[in-house]
Amino acid sequence: MKRRIWVYLPRDYPVSGKSYPVLYMQDGQNLFDVKASFSGEWEIDEFMDMAQDPCIVVGIDNGGETRINEYNPNDHEEHGHGLGKEYLQKLVDILKPYIDKNFRTKPGPAFTAIAGSSLGGLITFYAALYHPEVFGHAGIFSPSFWIVPGIGQQVIEKAPGLHKQQRFYFYGGGKEGAEMEEHIELVSSLVKKNLHAAVSVVIAEKGTHSESSWRKMFPDFYVWLTAGFYDTPPVRRKKSARAAGGRKRRRQ
Repeated sequence: MKRRIWVYLPRDYPVSGKSYPVLYMQDGQNLFDVKASFSGEWEIDEFMDMAQDPCIVVGIDNGGETRINEYNPNDHEEHGHGLGKEYLQKLVDILKPYIDKNFRTKPGPAFTAIAGSSLGGLITFYAALYHPEVFGHAGIFSPSFWIVPGIGQQVIEKAPGLHKQQRFYFYGGGKEGAEMEEHIELVSSLVKKNLHAAVSVVIAEKGTHSESSWRKMFPDFYVWLTAGFYDTPPVRRKKSARAAGGRKRRRQ
């Protein structure tokens, strides 16, 4: 498996001498460059350039035709063999050690996060479920839980272990349909009950299953994330995450 990797470094990285938390993100094509994207850009670099406490962001390109298999650890009758476990093992065994060796990072799980949307949200959830010793925070945007009918049982079967030290952020758009919200509510409740992790659920009433909605919600997620990284959340200088659409309902 060969994938293009994007690495965003904070603007003060060359002169600060500091070490930084790291956020790993799926679908790297859509994060930084609209010309590389297949469905819109998240504008992560623009946001981070204006954040008070930016982190290093590592974007992993998806595999194109193999995306649906690599972002699902489970075999699927229609889509075939799930490659998600192998994909995650490469992130843990190859990519993260490389990033920690070549950049000034804070390598522990308290300073390591992972995020993604749709199928990328699904594999992000599994990254946190399977590797709590690596990923202390997970941003799960509009996850494709529908593709795994038994995902609830998989959560129940996981012993808490290091999960109780984790934080999970779930986001869904109100216009994605009732099934999306129901799946998020089910899985997030099971995570909180069985893994004893910290859980935050945000539903934006006018949010859609789109890069534009996820881009607009990213500042809200980052405030939540940096509350775990730092004592003081960053100052957001871009427009509020409320732009994601209507009122937000949040459950902690």
